Amino acid sequence: MWTLMIHGGAGSMRRGKLDAGMEAACRDGLNAALDAGEAVLAAGGNAVDAVEAVARLMEDDPAFNAGRGSTLTHEGHVECDAAIMSGAERRAGAVAGMRSTRNPISAARAVMEDSPHVLMSKDGADEFAREMGLDQVPNKYFITEERHRQLVELLTKGADAFDADIKYGTIGAVAVDAQGHLAAATSTGGLTAKRWGRIGDSPLIGAGTYADDRAAAVSATGLGEVFIRAAAAHEVCARMRYAGMNLQQALDGVLAEVQEMGGTGGMIAVAPSGEAAWSFTTPGMYRARSGSDGERMVAIFGDE
Repeated sequence: MWTLMIHGGAGSMRRGKLDAGMEAACRDGLNAALDAGEAVLAAGGNAVDAVEAVARLMEDDPAFNAGRGSTLTHEGHVECDAAIMSGAERRAGAVAGMRSTRNPISAARAVMEDSPHVLMSKDGADEFAREMGLDQVPNKYFITEERHRQLVELLTKGADAFDADIKYGTIGAVAVDAQGHLAAATSTGGLTAKRWGRIGDSPLIGAGTYADDRAAAVSATGLGEVFIRAAAAHEVCARMRYAGMNLQQALDGVLAEVQEMGGTGGMIAVAPSGEAAWSFTTPGMYRARSGSDGERMVAIFGDE
């Protein structure tokens, strides 16, 4: 038995108000991401390979805020963050503030497997990725016309404008493979107009990304500052291990705590048993699921 869940961000997506072209592009992207992960898992591949394959595809898809199509910083360039974790040994790798590596999730995996470290940042992370032979691109590769428009719109509201109410476009994937092992991957461009080297929860192990074969694999999307303070992804696993909660109870409980602390967003998770769940406190979340049971679904709005 294997299970795959993915998300493409949570936020203010409401039925009838989301641009039809964007809705179609995101549904297509979610379906393609499922295909990529399914191809690995259905062939008996491992969960780490599956979540990396999903994340790479979504990083290359400009419909999502990760890799190409990432939001722009206040200064007008792109800085990408990503993390990946294997639940079997709790190995993890993460990168933050990357500007030239095409697929940050693959850089995160290289950190996990080919370095003694867990987290690398900015120029050093890109330098390491180059040494690992990962594809490099000019920063303009990541920039799309729509993301530039969003930056201009936000900056017209003032120098201290902060995109905390629109859409958290982080992408993520969690999987359990046929051997019962878990993995989680998360990748993002962060918030529009972020400044001062701001880093959110996505590349922080235990905050936006976590995997532990004793409990669950979790990927989060939302107001990263609050997810960091709540140690949200690890907290889901802790509630399952120590409080005896099931997956859905743990997700709902952690997101309720995040909301009490002033944050909104969503999380996806799978357990070694193949159990899968998601939860979100925003009007919508781009999300999808498939498994060896043949079930497959893609959804955006809260009523789906």
